[in-house]
Amino acid sequence: MSSTAPRSTTANLDRPIWTALTTRQAHLGLGDALARRYHPDVAPFAALSSDTPAAFESLRQLLQPNEQVALLSLEPLAGIETLQVVHAGTIHQMVAAGDAAETADDLDVIRLANVDAKEMLDLAQKTKPGPFGTRTHEMGHYIGVRDQGRLVAMAGERMCLDGYVEISAVCVDDDWRGKGLAGRLINILRREITQRGETPFLHVFSHNTTAIRLYEKLGFELRREFVLNRIGHAMQA
Repeated sequence: MSSTAPRSTTANLDRPIWTALTTRQAHLGLGDALARRYHPDVAPFAALSSDTPAAFESLRQLLQPNEQVALLSLEPLAGIETLQVVHAGTIHQMVAAGDAAETADDLDVIRLANVDAKEMLDLAQKTKPGPFGTRTHEMGHYIGVRDQGRLVAMAGERMCLDGYVEISAVCVDDDWRGKGLAGRLINILRREITQRGETPFLHVFSHNTTAIRLYEKLGFELRREFVLNRIGHAMQA
């Protein structure tokens, strides 16, 4: 089956966080019609219905005093009176192009579940693939590889929206790098997502050229650039 999604769903990728939080992953978030965010132990991402003062105020009310959330935008955000905004970098959104591979080497790949949550968090904290909390594994399917019982590699699904599923948390223990594990896990997830009639996509910092080269080699293409903004309460004088 082709990984090309129906054209009517393409706009979902322009607002992936908002779309996920108002549809398939609404149960993992909180907020209202103006602003929504994932539960803090799920993911640090938030989104607005529109860039209006009312929406930013709604977002402010969702934040704890010393907490920050990440928000994607096409341009850097600025001039929000009650919030502190930090430009954290440029994000490449990449989408799988063409058909997924018919086969993938999954002989030693295992399915990860709630029982593996602590090990998944430990591996993510050690390898730092991006934000990963105590409930991040609830966002989608996760797979991994063990060596003598120890989890040494994993990858999984993060944002899920109609027509598209994000691949994320791709991480490999330092002692196991260079063995092709990351590519294998991504290919397996890509195949499974495509078989469900959806298109895999991912996000990566623009300066992470090593990861970008890997994703391009695996058949992902740049679709759009976003600004990653970290937002918290404004510092009180």
